Amino acid sequence: MNLVNPLILVDGSQYLFRAFHALPEMRTSKGFPTNAIRGVVMMLRKLVQEHPDGTVVVVFDAPGKTFRDDMYAEYKANRPPMDDDMRVQIEPIHTFVKAMGLPLLVVPDVEADDVMGTLAAQATAARRDAVISSSDKDLAQLVSDNVYLQDSMSDNTLDRAGVLEKFDVLPEQIVDYLALMGDKVDNIPGIPGVGKKTAAKWLQAHGDLDAVIATADEVKGKIGEKLRAHLDQLPLSKQLATIKCDVEMEHSIETLQHDPMDLPQLLELCEEYEFRQLREQLSEDAGEPSASTGTVSQESKIEVEVIATLEQLSNVAQELTAAKRFSIFSVVSSRSPVDHVLHGIALSVDGNQIWFVHCETSLTEPAIASNDAIETLKSVFEDPSVSLITHDAKSLRHVLRYFDVEIKNAVQDVMLMSYVLNSIGHGEHRLKGIAGTVLDLTIMDATDLLGSGAKKRSFEEIEPPALQQYVGQQVSAIHALHEEMAERLDEVDALNAVYNDVELPLEPYLCGMEHHGTLINASVLEELRIELEARKEKLIERAHDLAGHEFNLGSPKQLEVVLYDELFLPAPKASKSGSRSTKEDLLIGLTEYHQLPQVILDYRATTKLISTYIAGLSREINPATSRIHTTYLQANASTGRLASVNPNLQNIPIRTADGRRVREAFVAPSDYVLLTADYSQIELRVMAHITSDPGLTEAFTNQVDIHQATAAEVFGQPLESVDDDQRRSAKAINFGLMYGMSAFGLARNLGIPQKQAKAYIEAYFTRYPNVQDYVQSTKENGKANGYVETIYGRRIYLRDINNRNPMRRQGAERLAINAPVQGSAADIIKIATIRVGDWLADCDLDVTMILQVHDELVFEVAEKDIEAASEHIPELMRNAVELSVPLEVDLGVAANWSAAH
Repeated sequence: MNLVNPLILVDGSQYLFRAFHALPEMRTSKGFPTNAIRGVVMMLRKLVQEHPDGTVVVVFDAPGKTFRDDMYAEYKANRPPMDDDMRVQIEPIHTFVKAMGLPLLVVPDVEADDVMGTLAAQATAARRDAVISSSDKDLAQLVSDNVYLQDSMSDNTLDRAGVLEKFDVLPEQIVDYLALMGDKVDNIPGIPGVGKKTAAKWLQAHGDLDAVIATADEVKGKIGEKLRAHLDQLPLSKQLATIKCDVEMEHSIETLQHDPMDLPQLLELCEEYEFRQLREQLSEDAGEPSASTGTVSQESKIEVEVIATLEQLSNVAQELTAAKRFSIFSVVSSRSPVDHVLHGIALSVDGNQIWFVHCETSLTEPAIASNDAIETLKSVFEDPSVSLITHDAKSLRHVLRYFDVEIKNAVQDVMLMSYVLNSIGHGEHRLKGIAGTVLDLTIMDATDLLGSGAKKRSFEEIEPPALQQYVGQQVSAIHALHEEMAERLDEVDALNAVYNDVELPLEPYLCGMEHHGTLINASVLEELRIELEARKEKLIERAHDLAGHEFNLGSPKQLEVVLYDELFLPAPKASKSGSRSTKEDLLIGLTEYHQLPQVILDYRATTKLISTYIAGLSREINPATSRIHTTYLQANASTGRLASVNPNLQNIPIRTADGRRVREAFVAPSDYVLLTADYSQIELRVMAHITSDPGLTEAFTNQVDIHQATAAEVFGQPLESVDDDQRRSAKAINFGLMYGMSAFGLARNLGIPQKQAKAYIEAYFTRYPNVQDYVQSTKENGKANGYVETIYGRRIYLRDINNRNPMRRQGAERLAINAPVQGSAADIIKIATIRVGDWLADCDLDVTMILQVHDELVFEVAEKDIEAASEHIPELMRNAVELSVPLEVDLGVAANWSAAH
């Protein structure tokens, strides 16, 4: 389609929705959402390039009501409110559009469709070519001999014949077509039951809406009854669907033209919203030299030099050492922290010159044996004067340790940089996600290269050119990310300290714990499994007896019938599908009516123990070491807490007898014991420090039981008179308020009336007024900044803190209250891990740190060194940081993990 001086009318509101929902979540290092901004600007840039002789005009809906709302109060009433993350990106998009030199039209009292309709009508009258860029079917009514509709989703362009082919009606019939069908999204009434086929058939037969109305009595069947019953709605529906083509506005097609691009402002905007690649592209569009630092875009082909001989690799090693800094990406298949297959290594000193060593890859020609490759590079990895830059240094450390090489370089890890800068974003801090968000750069990840599911290939099956492009993209991105994020960290001293003093030095000790693993007595797990299987069978028998017949306890549908239809227990409201829930919280409420719900709860707890903990742990025992080698996820929780996977050791129950039995399987080797060192009430102590509350500080300083002290204050009685129930209630209050719990939540937790729970909270805040001030000020700071901070400056971003949805906003407020406390506690245990690890590295004791679980460190200690370890480890943990209240550490020593508590 050859168009002359076309007018390109962009449906900006539709572009906004498309970009926001099509692109993955992207945020700046300060937590501001940017995916819609980036998507809209990229689409507009593409349009400008496709139509160099045209004029691109961007039209957005104005805020507020339009004339259609006055016409019909229920117009668009069904539309949900705009997501806050989308709304805040509108103004930046407008600013980008203006800086790009594109006309921006936002006309009050009408919709963007009406503005485009008016301009399209002017184009039709002037016989000037115009293209409406939108996927909104309503705009098909504007198509004429000179006006075309281009679907912004598919790029398909409709002329008059195209409209007829797609909708089976002509452009001038589209309004009647829409009136008959109605529109659920815009809440246009229409005729119930009339779809596109029926509407098109009637209009083909009768020509227009008036003729359809005139012949309504001739339409047979149910659809005819519906048509006649709703005839009075059709005139209004047509009015609402008709695009206004005579809007009074200051611009016309003659006055709309492009202004020069304001490159300085665009570059400033790209800097503000952290669009690195877009900054370079816009510079090129303006005829300026690219500001690229060697980063490759997805369209570029990276030059990769394949290292074919050990002599060549030795020369590369010399260049890396001389450069004193290099980036590395390893291609690895890891079966566990102690079992790896190395397929290749990519290396670079500047992100441009990239070397790649193929290892053990069947399709390569030639390849170098993994052992030989690592041995040749060993001197580089063990040189403390050389800096190594990578993504996920812990994984690389494991790979090299597999070849008996220890990294002694000064390590920089872009994954941890990303995590510290913005813990909630970047696709779990995978390299592809970080590159997209920080550099505005699209690169492959392993899934793009290998595929997934049944068609997934191994690295050995990938053709060398594809593998080389993959590794080239990774190592180039690593280099560029380090350059960019190092600058960002340098701008915030506290974040720089979290990265350099907490996360980086912690990584080697996590690697050490993963590599060493934890010895498991498999026979203990097997004995417990047999016992639990027997208990499970008895529970099944008991459930069948109580129900009066056999049924599948694992089937929610069958259980629903038994509970609500046969036993007539109080049923919850049915879902849209008609099912009634049998979730745990509901079953707990039903235990007062019948014995069966408790049996079901016991059955579920037992089966979870068997499947998750017994079978799950047994599967993860490494046959070569008889140990479990968990993997710690360092860049995971927004608060800074670690998680563990394969298996998850953080969630093994400790307060139940069965959970403690599971921990009995975690044992010490012969002539060793397990030593556990657990911070006591660390989060409450952090709360005392953060709030400087006199009551809390006094209790901890005087070593008073904090829950007993709170009970005495809340219930107004002497400390020594507090009973167990009152202490339990006080404990729920202490921890509940720290987690932002409301009176409703506390009432449900304690099983008391909400009015009573509210009184408890008021009494608590009267005794500890600084805590109440902290709760209020923290929420306000979170709303103002978009994040809260730990004692050490770690930022926890609150994406929903200003959300209009009350549930999401209140959830973010609870996180704002708790995150500084939980995050500070996470920082403290990390710092303690580093302090203890440093001490162990310098002493001659036979002590190995093997686990970090929540606020606890676990060690394997030779019997001869128990006394020294028992003295120094708690002291190091107590003095790891300095708070206004003392830190206390509970110590345990035993042959297994359970007995050590």
